[in-house]
Amino acid sequence: MKYIIFLFGVLFFAPTSFAQEAVGYQSVVDSLYREDQFYLGITYNLLSNKPAKVSQNSFSSGIHMGVIRDMPINKNRNKAIGVGLGLSFNSYNQDLLISESNGVTTFSVLDEDETSYSKNKFYTYIVEMPIQYRWRTSTPTEYSFWRIYTGFKMGYVFANGTKYLGDPEDIKLTNSDAFTKLQYGLTLSAGYNTWNFYLYYGLNTMFDNQTIDSKSLDMSSIKVGLMFYIL
Repeated sequence: MKYIIFLFGVLFFAPTSFAQEAVGYQSVVDSLYREDQFYLGITYNLLSNKPAKVSQNSFSSGIHMGVIRDMPINKNRNKAIGVGLGLSFNSYNQDLLISESNGVTTFSVLDEDETSYSKNKFYTYIVEMPIQYRWRTSTPTEYSFWRIYTGFKMGYVFANGTKYLGDPEDIKLTNSDAFTKLQYGLTLSAGYNTWNFYLYYGLNTMFDNQTIDSKSLDMSSIKVGLMFYIL
């Protein structure tokens, strides 16, 4: 954990190149500018490959933040590779009950006609590393521009939990081994200036070798929302 914090700090405080810098009363154009950026995202989290009887309810949200190092790859510097480090919190409200008995994790679908409950969710905390191919219409003097960033994101689930509030008793689990530690997927950001549409499509399952009703539980995550980039 200390190593992760150290890496985040290096990227966070790494020197960035600005498009312009003031010299006296004159402005000097930096032809070797970079789009080093902080990012903040808000998403609505969906579950794909759900078992037939599983459904989501209420609002499942995600918050994502971090910093990306920009490395231009052409003379005009409107194409680049971005590598970053960040943190992500994700919550999923649904009717899949996760419980443990004698160290064994079990999954079952809640039936509202048979069971009364007010909340059922699971959540994850993730250290993530986005890798992007970046195209934009920026110039050394233009700070509002169109962008399309496509890429790949790897994440390590360093904490997780579940919360069920209902009959016959509340159930809360912390750091269950049922969750897949390494999660990864494809990403897309597109938009103008600060406001950008964001999509994450998970490529692997959220749970590690788990079953429900003797069938493999292959749920993955899809995140749709807004991503804000800040110089």
